[in-house]
Amino acid sequence: MSPTIVSAPGKVLIAGGYLVLDPVYSGLVISTSSRFYTVIESLGNSPFKVQVQSPQFLDAIWNYEVNVDVPRGAEVEQAVHDTSEPRSGNKFVHLALQRTLALILEMEDRKAVRGLLCSGLKITILGGNDFYSQRAQLAERNLPPTIASLSLVPEFAPSNVTIGNVHKTGLGSSAALITSLVCALLVHFDVIPKSSVTSSETVNDGKALVHNLAQYIHCLAQGKVGSGFDVSVAVFGSQIYTRFDPVVLQSLMEDSSLTMPLLPIVSPSNTSWTHKVQDFGLPPLTRMMLADVDAGSDTPSFVGKVLKWVKGSPDEAAENWTALSKLNQLLGRTLQRLTTLHSNDPQVYEAVISRCASLTHAEWHSQDSGSQDGAEVIKNLVQVHTITQDIRTKMRQMGEMSGTPIEPKEQTALLDACVSKAGVLGGGVPGAGGYDAVYVLVLAPPEAGAQTPADRVEQVWQGWKELDVSPLAAEESREKGVRLEQLSDVKGLKRVLES
Repeated sequence: MSPTIVSAPGKVLIAGGYLVLDPVYSGLVISTSSRFYTVIESLGNSPFKVQVQSPQFLDAIWNYEVNVDVPRGAEVEQAVHDTSEPRSGNKFVHLALQRTLALILEMEDRKAVRGLLCSGLKITILGGNDFYSQRAQLAERNLPPTIASLSLVPEFAPSNVTIGNVHKTGLGSSAALITSLVCALLVHFDVIPKSSVTSSETVNDGKALVHNLAQYIHCLAQGKVGSGFDVSVAVFGSQIYTRFDPVVLQSLMEDSSLTMPLLPIVSPSNTSWTHKVQDFGLPPLTRMMLADVDAGSDTPSFVGKVLKWVKGSPDEAAENWTALSKLNQLLGRTLQRLTTLHSNDPQVYEAVISRCASLTHAEWHSQDSGSQDGAEVIKNLVQVHTITQDIRTKMRQMGEMSGTPIEPKEQTALLDACVSKAGVLGGGVPGAGGYDAVYVLVLAPPEAGAQTPADRVEQVWQGWKELDVSPLAAEESREKGVRLEQLSDVKGLKRVLES
């Protein structure tokens, strides 16, 4: 039997930081080409045993025992028992396995489940290199921190540390991990058809079940109901996201007896799931660049400080958030307008992009567009630059008023240097901000000259002294979230599984 392989992408919230916590507002979320992979195979002659491994880390093997005969309505903890020695304490893996198998036992015939578990399961979980800092790998190979150097690091490179000590880059590793694992299990046990994962539809019942269950498990593992945009993008891909009402998960989160059935809550037919997912993507011939900044932020403490400010200064916060929301929505519409302009006349669009790629944003105004459509492209490019700068200003104001370094001065200087370069649309600090990362949007003409906008940005990063800046190879993924994979199509995966 061939292995079941499912991947889920990481995320970059380019607009909507903090606002996505409130169902009144939306966020623009980009899915990344970096993905988490879950591979399910037979363990071989180990009935009802499940072994989960994450080969990129030290001491990352966890063993479980499944009780298929647990009576309906019994505690879900009885269904999956952690037999690792010593106990691993990996609650993300444990809860994902436990709750997903509990749902499978609710929905599927016990005999069929027993048949799939009779030889045991071997589950391998791997994250793309960009989820973790590759500074050590580059240093080991005596390579400079460049995108070209990253291509020389083997896929799924070993971190040589335990999971608890790895330096993450903020791409949403836990959400992508849980989503890929939940989806792989639901596919492997035929709870959802493979066609629901391979479908080009953004949303269908299979993906909706994956989303709802993964949201619950991710919230449970984190100990609170978050905004959920990271899980949503892992399931559905790039989108304009509006969060669900947290009340939908309240009863499950408070179920201390662990006897409440999951299906009535996580079912796609449950209308209490009020999140909204609207198709979104960056315009053609543009590119998202990402860099890891080696300082790190404590996102939960940032969120706590901002929410305390919102509660203590509601009028001040409302004014800031309303202004930010208008800018975020305008950015989304402007980027979508550029996509439409490309569809209307690809040749004119490409010609404008090619010219503007060698000019700074201040010079775009003066360009002879040659046509009304060309003038419209230039107008919208200028507008993207202006809006992203205005969003940064409002985010800094929020940081100052809440006492939170959302865009620290060091990041401001770095971003200002990037957006001043020719062919750069804009940039910012994604998500909750801080010292974790920066994103930059650049023009990417089909035929570039000796130096591209991306080259110019990377030169800024390489020469930067105030912060340790290391690029990520990840770009936007045009795929619709979770994806069913073939072993031969995923570079490096077979090598890691065989080793």
